[in-house]
Amino acid sequence: MGQKKDLTGLEKSKRVRYLAEGCSSLKIAKLLKRDHRTIKHFIQNSQQGRKKRVEKPRRKITAHELRKVKRAAAKMPLATSLAIFQSCNITGVPKSTRCAILRDMAKVRKAERRPPLNKTHKLKRQDWAKKYLKTDFSKVLWTDEMRVSLDGPDGWARGWIGKGQRAPVRLRRQQGGGGVLVWAGIIKDELVGPFRVEDGVKLNSQSYCQFLEDTFKQWYRKKSASFKKNMIFMQDNAPSHASKYSTAWLARKGIKEEKLMTWPPCSPDLNSIENLWSIIKCEIYKEGKQYTSLNSVWEAVVAAARNVDGEQIKTLTESMDGRLLSVLAKKGGYIGR
Repeated sequence: MGQKKDLTGLEKSKRVRYLAEGCSSLKIAKLLKRDHRTIKHFIQNSQQGRKKRVEKPRRKITAHELRKVKRAAAKMPLATSLAIFQSCNITGVPKSTRCAILRDMAKVRKAERRPPLNKTHKLKRQDWAKKYLKTDFSKVLWTDEMRVSLDGPDGWARGWIGKGQRAPVRLRRQQGGGGVLVWAGIIKDELVGPFRVEDGVKLNSQSYCQFLEDTFKQWYRKKSASFKKNMIFMQDNAPSHASKYSTAWLARKGIKEEKLMTWPPCSPDLNSIENLWSIIKCEIYKEGKQYTSLNSVWEAVVAAARNVDGEQIKTLTESMDGRLLSVLAKKGGYIGR
């Protein structure tokens, strides 16, 4: 019989019953088919009783040290609690105490993601804002693509789990399980699309123009002559959008010069359709939802887009005047979304 580290719960209950019946430790070892030393060790420990836990005196934090921690947390927003306290030369504080102190003065938040803006970018953003300051943005068609995956953005599957309950199990797949590329546009209070890019198609200049031919052109063709005359087409500076091939294709459709909006670099915060993507993603991934097929996630996108009413879209398109003023006020700096 091999010696094991400890007895199971069932073996412990049997050992108590055998002792009550007057069995010796050797007989109990034979009945349980365990090593005699294991049984003797367990009996001795049971007779001695549990040792009381000695509470170590906790380190007290002074008001001066609290002020130092607050300043350090402001200077090191992404540092751990240990790094913050070490930078203040405060040692001997357990993690639970450190976190409790920091929760009273701060809140755990994710870092904001922004495109890099250098001096040239800021100047071009200011020039763009000045150029279109008097534009009627109700006549601008704001377009963009969005990729949706089966699993959704990282970090969204969080929630309140009751004590004693296990967290739900989520599938773990490479690249979020794959995804679907979606194109859409908004103008005034109208949603154009969404349209699905064929799976496996990489959007270069030729495939992008063919995609617009099959989708956008069908919508554009139904519009009146006055609408086409006044509409301004907006797209970002993705290589497939800004290439000579794509520009020439749009020109053949009558979208050229002042009807094709110039776009400043690194400026997703100025495109109102980005907020539409946020609305749709919040809807399709609510409660940490995952999908099992590309068709199912596409159907969810279509359903979520149908629930976006004209007033929401109008709010987005009417926000452009304020965005331009914010860009000028921040001298081309990032304005958020």
